[in-house]
Amino acid sequence: MLSETMVSAIAKSWELLQNLWEHSICANSFDVSMPKNNSEVQNQARRILDTIAFTPFEQCQLLNRDFSHIPARPGIYAIRHKSDGLLYIGKTKSLRGRFNGGHKAFLWAWLDKYSDEDVRIAMETIPYWQNPALLLELEAIILRATEPPYNVQIPTQQ
Repeated sequence: MLSETMVSAIAKSWELLQNLWEHSICANSFDVSMPKNNSEVQNQARRILDTIAFTPFEQCQLLNRDFSHIPARPGIYAIRHKSDGLLYIGKTKSLRGRFNGGHKAFLWAWLDKYSDEDVRIAMETIPYWQNPALLLELEAIILRATEPPYNVQIPTQQ
């Protein structure tokens, strides 16, 4: 028979594992403090880009009709092709919600005759959606650095 202490420890471990699992499928949690100056914003954008661009393709989210294992958290995401790289970059209040409703990049990939097995989703959760100006700036920096072909508008530098 398990003691109360052991049951409590198992429950806490289970909760931790569920949290880790929620973010493990090419969804990394970007858990840093709010940037205080332009240099910190640039560095943060670089770290996000490194994650969404260089996470091994096999670890990124497969395309299918069920996105329940994508976190319902704010984040920056990339639609990636196995060999052609970044196709589209965006930000959202809910990663899961963004894909449950469909996404134009999937249609464009289909029109370009990309195999669904060669297109995946990379994502980075962002803890501070309450600062939309910061997210816009992070997304803009990443878009200017990469110019993905499916992003119709690339913000100009201010």
